[in-house]
Amino acid sequence: MFQAPRGTQDILPEDAAYWLFVERTARDWAARYGYGEIRTPTFEETGLFLRGVGDSTDIVEKEMYTFQDKGGGELTLRPEGTAPIVRAYIEHGMASRPQPVRLFSFVNCFRYDRPQRGRYREFHQWDCEAIGEIDPLVDAELIILLWRVYQALGLRDLTLQLNSIGDARCRPAYLERLREYYRPLVATVCPDCRRRYETNPLRLLDCKNAACQAAIAGAPRLLDYLCAECAEHFAALRAYLADADLPVEINPRLVRGLDYYTKTVFEVWPAEAGAQSALGGGGRYDGLVEQLGGRPTPAIGFATGIERIILNLKAQSIEPPLLPGPRVYVAHLGDRPRREAMRLADALRQQGVPTLVAVGGRSMRAQLRHANALGAPWVVVIGEDELARGVVQVKNMRGGESVELAPQAAVERLAAGG
Repeated sequence: MFQAPRGTQDILPEDAAYWLFVERTARDWAARYGYGEIRTPTFEETGLFLRGVGDSTDIVEKEMYTFQDKGGGELTLRPEGTAPIVRAYIEHGMASRPQPVRLFSFVNCFRYDRPQRGRYREFHQWDCEAIGEIDPLVDAELIILLWRVYQALGLRDLTLQLNSIGDARCRPAYLERLREYYRPLVATVCPDCRRRYETNPLRLLDCKNAACQAAIAGAPRLLDYLCAECAEHFAALRAYLADADLPVEINPRLVRGLDYYTKTVFEVWPAEAGAQSALGGGGRYDGLVEQLGGRPTPAIGFATGIERIILNLKAQSIEPPLLPGPRVYVAHLGDRPRREAMRLADALRQQGVPTLVAVGGRSMRAQLRHANALGAPWVVVIGEDELARGVVQVKNMRGGESVELAPQAAVERLAAGG
């Protein structure tokens, strides 16, 4: 028997209400902040991620789904959403639009990772990107947008983890100091960190291996090495977030897992989970547009995992609004009444009334039981007798009363709410 591939899941109707709740809330708040929707392909040229995400990251080295198409080109299922959006920004000349260009997208991403609670090989994100402005007010607004969405969903006990990782001017001196600190410790850290020491030392601070935590705790703080511009940017951002009354925790070990970040990085953590189960996060990537072939352009963005949001909604017993079920169930007996039932149901649907028609060979009693099980508040009954007299029965399943009406009158009444 076939099953869903490991690390993927089926979203069943009973869970769809959570997904719709999250997506509608995110769309509503994105519009309030002036973000427009963009949709990018599920796969891209592999080079986009090699250059954009970084060839020494775990994503590129271990996790990408890469394949050759029939023309010999190398393609990759997107492992994250930012690089494709930046590619679209460059390709479609969005630099000529009023800046910053504010974009959001709902994307499914793919990483060959070890499946675990809240982590899948196919996962879904809401991405927001503001491209074309360096002002820390843009950073603050983007972070506040993410926070307001979590608030609107009803999530509680969250903290905002915040850090600055500097830029190309101040980070090299810090990296040299970090290498000096780790040099006598290399033999004590995990194999991945030994490799990171050589290829990408900043990722040493992002390791989740328990054996590496003592070394991370004693590492020099990047915040102590910021240049004047980066320090001023970070101070302004902190002031804006304080004005918004967000519960900010400065986390000097927070670096995120992608190479393109500069200055601001942030994550939102649920109280009990910590960094392993961050709800969402992001940061500034002022060099990525240029790195992918555009002109120098500052930018900032975030991604939040839909699966992780829903996991936390369930953990906090937050129920989404129920999806509407059928308002009308059309029951019938006989071939001619069945055809009339189809016509009446179509007329109701065109008036915006969710309507189901009985199918199969159920008895009238079984049809009424079916309507009741579906929660339909109204049932229209059509039999040979009703058809001969040019009427239908409209039955209120909650109050029990029934009335005979001409078919068009029944449609008008039910469309008006019953």
